[in-house]
Amino acid sequence: QVQLVESGGGLVQPGGSLRLSCAASGGIFSIAVMGWYRQGPGKERELVAVKGSFGDGNYADSVKGRFIISRDNAKNTVYLQMNSLKPEDTAVYYCNVVAYWAGSRYEYWGQGTQVTVSS
Repeated sequence: QVQLVESGGGLVQPGGSLRLSCAASGGIFSIAVMGWYRQGPGKERELVAVKGSFGDGNYADSVKGRFIISRDNAKNTVYLQMNSLKPEDTAVYYCNVVAYWAGSRYEYWGQGTQVTVSS
């Protein structure tokens, strides 16, 4: 049973920083992409940042220059360093993993972690 365990959300003041972590476990193989999505109040879920096994990450325009995605492939863990946070970054953040195995595509989601940016 594949599990994605997220941590690091919370309440932070505007201009502050948070670091999210997501560890995948449970026999997941051949992870291709790990990333983060978010869903703000009254909004649809949107991509924040994704990253393949190697190379740079891809970011939503709204977070470029402020957020950094990184991976530890040996630990099947993805991180999201969020700097210069704004109230509009308030959302539930979801970890996402895409893996390929035996010709099939598998996609997994974390349970979500709340990030609230408020003074």
